[in-house]
Amino acid sequence: MQVILMDKVANLGNLGDVVKVRDGYARNFLIPKGMARRATPKSLAEFEARRVDLERKAQEAVSEARERAGKLEGVTVQVARKAGLDGRLFGSVTNADIAEALEAQGMAVERAAIRMPEGPLKQVGDYPITIGLHSDVLATITVSVVGE
Repeated sequence: MQVILMDKVANLGNLGDVVKVRDGYARNFLIPKGMARRATPKSLAEFEARRVDLERKAQEAVSEARERAGKLEGVTVQVARKAGLDGRLFGSVTNADIAEALEAQGMAVERAAIRMPEGPLKQVGDYPITIGLHSDVLATITVSVVGE
């Protein structure tokens, strides 16, 4: 299915690109989230009429994400968990725990934006964690896991 991207989509394209994707991906993910529309002559003409407004909104979203990244950059979040004598945690620290700790410091971040490629943290220590605020904007924070 051919779709017009209404926003920048990672590994797919930028605003206004007409791309061919699998039908299920378009119907179940892109179109319901407002990231794309079916590429018909009518929708192409409608997009071109709104292009300037959509590009302005996209620039505003990027600048807002950069502003939030500036506030988050270098922040240290401390999470306390029960740990054994060897420093291994009884349980783990997940992205939900990190989002909750950031919320307690007054910085709201979506749980899905916290990127933990190695999975949950299972040891006491300091870990650099990346937060994806926008497809182009990343912020790095430090999560300090301490044992109780």
